[in-house]
Amino acid sequence: MPDRGGGPTGPRIRVGRPSRRVRTLLMTLGVLAVLGMAFTMFAGFWTDWLWYRSVNYSSVFTTTLWTKIGLFFVFGLLMAVAVGFNIWLAHRLRPPLSAMSMEQQSLDRYRMGIAPYKKWLLFGITALVGLIAGASASSQWRTWLMWVNGVPFGQKDPQFQLDVAFYAFDLPWYRFLLGFGFAATILSVIAAALTHYLYGGLRITSPGARATAAATGHLSVLIGIFVALKAVAYWLDRYGLAVKSSDFKATDNWTGLRYVDANAYLPAKTILFCIAVICALLFFATIWRRTWQLPLIGFGLLVLSAILIGGLYPAIVQKFQVQPNEQAKEAPYVAKNLKATRDAYGIEGTQVTDYSGTSNTEDAAKLRNDVDSTASIRIMDPNIVSPTFQQLQQMRKYYAFPTNLDVDRYSAEGKDQDTVIGLRELNYAGIDKQNWINNHFRYTHGYGVVAAKGTTADSEGRPVFTESDLPSKGQLGTYQQRIYYGEKTNTYSIVGGPQKEIDYSDDSGEKTYSYEGKGGINLANPINRAAYAVALNEPQILYSGAIGEGSRILYNRTPKERVEAVAPWLTIDGDAYPAVVDGKIQWIVDAYTTTNGYPYASRTTLGTTTADSLTATNDQRAVVAQQNQVNYIRNSVKATVDAYTGEVKLYQWDTQDPVLKTWMKAFPDTVEPRSEISNSLMAHLRYPQDLFKVQRELLTRYHVKDADTFLSGSEVWQVPDDPTNKSGDAVPPYYLSMKMPDQKEQAFSLTTTFTPNGRDNLSAFMSVDAEAGTGGYGKIRILKLPTSTTVNGPKQVQSQFNSEQDIAESIRLLRGGDSEVEYGNLLTVPLNGGLLYVEPVYVRGGGLKYPLLRKVLVSYGGNTAFEDTLDQALNKVFGAEGSAPTPPDEGEGEDTTPPPTADNPTVQEALSDAQKAFEAGQEALKNNDWEAYGRAQEDLEEALKRAEEAQSQAGETGGGGGNSSPKPTKSPSPTGSPSPTSSPNSS
Repeated sequence: MPDRGGGPTGPRIRVGRPSRRVRTLLMTLGVLAVLGMAFTMFAGFWTDWLWYRSVNYSSVFTTTLWTKIGLFFVFGLLMAVAVGFNIWLAHRLRPPLSAMSMEQQSLDRYRMGIAPYKKWLLFGITALVGLIAGASASSQWRTWLMWVNGVPFGQKDPQFQLDVAFYAFDLPWYRFLLGFGFAATILSVIAAALTHYLYGGLRITSPGARATAAATGHLSVLIGIFVALKAVAYWLDRYGLAVKSSDFKATDNWTGLRYVDANAYLPAKTILFCIAVICALLFFATIWRRTWQLPLIGFGLLVLSAILIGGLYPAIVQKFQVQPNEQAKEAPYVAKNLKATRDAYGIEGTQVTDYSGTSNTEDAAKLRNDVDSTASIRIMDPNIVSPTFQQLQQMRKYYAFPTNLDVDRYSAEGKDQDTVIGLRELNYAGIDKQNWINNHFRYTHGYGVVAAKGTTADSEGRPVFTESDLPSKGQLGTYQQRIYYGEKTNTYSIVGGPQKEIDYSDDSGEKTYSYEGKGGINLANPINRAAYAVALNEPQILYSGAIGEGSRILYNRTPKERVEAVAPWLTIDGDAYPAVVDGKIQWIVDAYTTTNGYPYASRTTLGTTTADSLTATNDQRAVVAQQNQVNYIRNSVKATVDAYTGEVKLYQWDTQDPVLKTWMKAFPDTVEPRSEISNSLMAHLRYPQDLFKVQRELLTRYHVKDADTFLSGSEVWQVPDDPTNKSGDAVPPYYLSMKMPDQKEQAFSLTTTFTPNGRDNLSAFMSVDAEAGTGGYGKIRILKLPTSTTVNGPKQVQSQFNSEQDIAESIRLLRGGDSEVEYGNLLTVPLNGGLLYVEPVYVRGGGLKYPLLRKVLVSYGGNTAFEDTLDQALNKVFGAEGSAPTPPDEGEGEDTTPPPTADNPTVQEALSDAQKAFEAGQEALKNNDWEAYGRAQEDLEEALKRAEEAQSQAGETGGGGGNSSPKPTKSPSPTGSPSPTSSPNSS
């Protein structure tokens, strides 16, 4: 436009297109941005594919990926077509002319505004709903795979006589389809109604008919489809009653039909189904009748029926038929729930035996001798001694042991022995100089196994190591000691390339190493390097000179993480444990198959039932649950993870489990048959703790088989709180080699106790044979104590320990100065009709940063002992000192040889010096003078050695009466009084 003002014109500013250079730059930046976004998405996909291929489980990746893609496109397309078709149909059925009302004049502006963009608007709406529906459907990949691959259970529900597979595999898929149908119908009704309104088919304020005949017919059909789907929902709800959750009497999360379900809700659902079908037909009939009068009447009848028949009638039945005689009415349905729950959790074979709780013999010598044959009592608590392992066997700051060690069995001299075991894993927090090279290239792995006898401590209260030092050596023989995969290894490492790794350090300095395994992904490929640089957000991977030919990246390195990744359909036990198998360190991981659809079986929440005092302080021991609330569980898979290569193997353990068979059909060749488990691996497999904790929680109620007893609630138990701490969390189960009353020999077992609901006395003791490969594996035994007598439970026994004056005074002395007392696992052992309680007591103090075993508490039949060693405590509590000879054991440090004669002057002088040293140590002990006490102990040991040498020389020359030479006896505890047998006076 020319300037029409009267003044002079200024310089003209041209506003035009950007220059070619600017346009080129902008276009280039746009292309680069798109390529960057595309490569970022590609990097995540590509690195996942490379990882699955590296562990030989690429079929898991591809099956899962294609299933998700298929569900996304199929259901996304169905939703888009359904909504798009109804929008198109409503537009096509629009009236040719709109009445010129104020309402239509207002809408004309919108119709004209969108007219040029109708196709794009239709495409945008359908694409949006399709994307949302597709994304939702793709998350149902597990449901689809279980439905399409479902295997029959071979068991039928008691109400409808359908195979359990219908509820576990079919019903969830049908419910998804039904939910999708409802969503598609509702969105179609909304989209069609808006379109009809926009184009005059529906009118709100205009005079005359509110809807055209075409709009009436169209919307009626859609609403008819909705009501028809509601009819299908009523029909499926009939079967859903068998897996419906409800709170009932002594149990929460009850599933299955009760009296009111079978006699009120079930017929109500059938009647509502019939009414809904009739109502849907009435809506479909409007295509010809062109009126909503009858459909609306039918719909009103359906709503009224749902209120009266589906809500009010069951409430009347419950109030006037069930409540007046609930026991008799509900008993048949409770019996079905009892059987189904016991089957679903694998507790149907539980052997419940009455147990007196009081000793059936007064022969002290027999009781004392029976202890050794009944149980190998573990006094090394794996949950206490980790700091001791750390202090004595860490060797370097960049090594560490887990907070909770593990218990396993290893053979020594042809005899199985309970062993406390831990791996010396890499501790990144202990690396002095933190940088990218050190954290990811130089410090890459831990080194060696450390193991100790579970039933023994040395003279200072330390573990008796059977495998120790760096490199580790001992009873385990030769094995690959490098640990690249472990519970504490939570970051990536790049190994095998130009940069050497720190292997371990000894007196001669650092040893270097270069990874030779096949684990990890090759980074020599530049595409792989670029992908990992993006995926890990670490650009140095792209250009670092520390990466070259042979470099491999290791990640996803914790055992549970790897098993969960290769088998995303499994629930992973919280406690992965290491074992030396065939020259390799193997992590053993227990895994479960679960379902939430076992009819009549009560549900449990895995995160709650598997929690105890250990998981409360160590989240690494928490179960990895794919489905937190379940009502069926099986330990169907045993998995191993090689600590050096990271190789993952899944073994079929439960060969009868239909859920596992279903997943094996969905993911063929991922699970190896049970026959592939070697004998050496079988020796270390055990009954898993999380399954045991789930079963013990269910058995607090479901140990009874009688419906009337179950309903009365008189036999409800509870898992006691851990008495050794004040956390208020459940006591963890304990592994222990022991013999139940009906067993002929000891078996590696997992044990726990029960108390009555709301009380602290003992109601039952439970154990399961935990040693895999044996005929009794998995057999659950419960010793049920009489309700007419009171037997002390764990909390009461702990209180008894703390309340006895002598013990309380000793504990007070142990806590003198800056010392801390830590109670170990309170073990319970059935013995000759009674119950033996054993608890190790550790002391951490006097400058020590780690706990040492100082005392052992023992209780049996109301008698309590608090002594330096287990043997002394057992002898005292049974009043049978000397009746059970102690086998010579270098760990026990007990002297079982006759005392030396004192007719040799040199021996007399040495014993006199020993006595003086002992008295000096006692005086230092009273004064909390640890330095003086240490000197006194050194003097005592030196004096006893002189006595032994003198006696030995006398024996060689025929002197000394030919008595056995003395052995250095156990020195007294630095924080407690010595036992009589450990005093020089006893010599």
